[in-house]
Amino acid sequence: MTDILCYQDSYLQGFDATVTAVTGKGVVLDRTAFYPGGGGQPADSGTLTAGDTEYRVKRVARDKGAYIHEIEGPDSPEVGSNIHGAVDWERRYQLMRTHTALHILCGVVWRDYGAQVTGGNMTPLRARMDFELESMSADFAERVEELINAEVAASRDVHISVLPREEAFQIPDLIRTKINLLPPQITEVRIVDIEGLDLQADGGTHVANTSEVGRIRVTGHESKGRINKRLRIEVNS
Repeated sequence: MTDILCYQDSYLQGFDATVTAVTGKGVVLDRTAFYPGGGGQPADSGTLTAGDTEYRVKRVARDKGAYIHEIEGPDSPEVGSNIHGAVDWERRYQLMRTHTALHILCGVVWRDYGAQVTGGNMTPLRARMDFELESMSADFAERVEELINAEVAASRDVHISVLPREEAFQIPDLIRTKINLLPPQITEVRIVDIEGLDLQADGGTHVANTSEVGRIRVTGHESKGRINKRLRIEVNS
């Protein structure tokens, strides 16, 4: 079992670990700071260094419960090798800001319009989120942009906690998605709390305060169905 260090500390950029398995695609480590992907957030990239050899980590993939660091290099480090990992920090931090921006967007639309999320996705500094809304206009998008940037300016702290599943589900509106995407085998639920705005189950990486997100622009809106409307956003670089 790999200890996913970024679940506890999203700002961890480097780490030391031991190779516990080698596959055709890469290596499994006893611990890692690489985010393995999920919830619309892509997996991290970066490097692993074993001795004098550096391997490029293309991504982290799940396979039968194992987290495989898919690597590029002349060979693979052996089982038992000590390695140093380094996350591509610029990309990760952009994703942290983008993911938090989506939570701000979700929190505002839920608070002010009562709309659930029906889908979403992100790349560094760009994202989209779909909502269960019957209509969406240019005026609506402009108003949402004003509201979400007010929450950035409010400098709200972002807290991370973990609760037993049964206790977590006692929290009203914890799941903001139209469909509960948490697998039944998940016994502990990671909670992301933007103080005073948004409280959700989420496994991604986030900044510690909304002020770190920077200005958010709503760059587009479109209909994806009768009661499914999409907002696209960009975060200033």
